[in-house]
Amino acid sequence: MQLHIILVSPARPENVGAAARAMKTMGFDSLRIVNSQAHLQPEAGWVAHGSGEILQQATHFDSLESALSDIDFAIATTARSRARFHYYSTPQQLFEQLQEKQQWVNQVALIFGREDSGLTNDELALADLLTGVPMKADYPSLNLGQAVMVYCYQLSALLHDFSAPEPERAFSGQLAALRKRFDTLLQRLDVAGDEKLRDWIHQRLGGVEQRDTAMLHTLLHDIEKKIGE
Repeated sequence: MQLHIILVSPARPENVGAAARAMKTMGFDSLRIVNSQAHLQPEAGWVAHGSGEILQQATHFDSLESALSDIDFAIATTARSRARFHYYSTPQQLFEQLQEKQQWVNQVALIFGREDSGLTNDELALADLLTGVPMKADYPSLNLGQAVMVYCYQLSALLHDFSAPEPERAFSGQLAALRKRFDTLLQRLDVAGDEKLRDWIHQRLGGVEQRDTAMLHTLLHDIEKKIGE
């Protein structure tokens, strides 16, 4: 499993430098930047302090959608008050979910939003799972560098879990296929306009295990067959 850190439109180069430093400290090295050149500013390098290669090798994308084009499983960080629905995992729960997904997911992205406004609802909708750090109050909240460190620390054990078997390529597209089949089913049932139902399904699918996706595919097959009759 390869984990990529994605920063969406970061404004302050110091925050990007702090994120790079947190990544290297915990063993992560793949950084993607969306719609920002903050990582190229001198201030980012000053704060990165020994993590300059992560900034130099960072990949830039014009949109979050393009940054996720090769990703099998996307996780978006959000504050509870900003989430459209409140189905999200804590960092500890996220570790457990990714530990299971090591067996069938190859490319994973952890997405962090803007310093002042986070991720938009449209951007959150691109994720398979939402996650947030429980806090006593929404403000003061963690800054970008601190948030990246919390998650890199919590997930760093994944890098050393050599007991997990190599992911099976055949499984990597199961979740995306499941989403598409549910969308098609909602259209056939003439309820595709129910955004609340669709969003609920998509967000809950992000937490299922591989064996559950296989059973859901079987169930959808039976439903599709019955509707076809």
